[in-house]
Amino acid sequence: MNPKIIKDPVHGYVEVDEEILPLLDSPAVQRLRHIRQLGFSYLVYPGANHTRFEHSVGTMHLAGVACRQFGLSKEDRQLVLVAALLHDVGHGPFSHASEPLMEANLGRTHDDIAGIVDAQFAPLLAPLGIKPSDLCAVVNGSHPLSGIIHGDLDVDRMDYLLRDAYYTGAPYGTVDAHRLIRNIHLTPEGIVLDENGINAAESLLIARTLMRPTVYYHHVSRIGECMFQIAMLDHMATHPPGGFEQICALDDAECMHVLKHSKSALARDMADRLYGRRLYKRAIYAGQDQINAAAFQTGWSLERSREVAGDIAGLAGCQAADVLVDIPPVPGDMSLEVQVKNRHALVGFAELSPRLQTLNQTRREQWRLGVYTLPAYRDAVADAAAEILHIKKPTRQDTLF
Repeated sequence: MNPKIIKDPVHGYVEVDEEILPLLDSPAVQRLRHIRQLGFSYLVYPGANHTRFEHSVGTMHLAGVACRQFGLSKEDRQLVLVAALLHDVGHGPFSHASEPLMEANLGRTHDDIAGIVDAQFAPLLAPLGIKPSDLCAVVNGSHPLSGIIHGDLDVDRMDYLLRDAYYTGAPYGTVDAHRLIRNIHLTPEGIVLDENGINAAESLLIARTLMRPTVYYHHVSRIGECMFQIAMLDHMATHPPGGFEQICALDDAECMHVLKHSKSALARDMADRLYGRRLYKRAIYAGQDQINAAAFQTGWSLERSREVAGDIAGLAGCQAADVLVDIPPVPGDMSLEVQVKNRHALVGFAELSPRLQTLNQTRREQWRLGVYTLPAYRDAVADAAAEILHIKKPTRQDTLF
């Protein structure tokens, strides 16, 4: 069988097995061409228009490299390749921007793809001898082969770090993926890292740490996500129950079209602002040294954030919709739950990598609580937010411009 060749800017020429082509050409996978990988990061980095489709193809490519490294059977290799290709079909519009809404309204995350697989892929999997249940188990992390695409040293993470760095231009996503793959082994107990791969594994952890504030949690991206979420919530308030499943099946452009023509004036306004990049601004952007971190350890739900936004707006003399409160969970420690093959013994990664503790401290210092508003209300909202959330204000707010 002749594989299909796809030219990828990150990995070069990527081969797609002929028997997998029907899956590649399926509507659910082709939809990913129209879902931005980084949600609203294009508002910060104009080049960040890459999609979940190319990431899925890249993940499948690296999964194939790993399968050859592990010497998997043809059946297991096909299962892993298909899981890598389909692992993101559960994403809603703008990727992770819609994830909290899916969890709150549908009770699932993008890894819960069983419904999509049963409805759209079962006939395509049968000729490959792949059970839908096995495929879903690999994607959600409950299969013995899951570690390849869903683990601490997985090819999903390797691809998105490389790809996101490439398209944003951020010089922090350097990961030696092929060296890392060559130095990991698949065992009945999970992934084992060869001692020669420690530096490559550390480069992945460093890339994750540095990309977090500059790309994934950049304040403009977070503002865009918050505006989008408010638009979605207010739009859905004007629609009958059950409509959220339908809007989560849309792509980015379709979803934005719906919001721009919503019955909700707030949804229309937010969509127009996003479309024209007329964004809310930072009133408060506080680190852990300015707050009681214990009060925000787990982050806040959208509902709780909206309640507090209403309280801040009331004290500031503006409307509730004029204030956005963004409180992400305080990042937990990165801990590579992999064993390192140190000569003839297996040793925990942390014992051989003193950098891990430093990186975790850095991640905690990167965390920010954000309160955003329209420029006209910036000072009033900053004062109200500082009082309600017990935030020690920085001495110079103008440094946030």
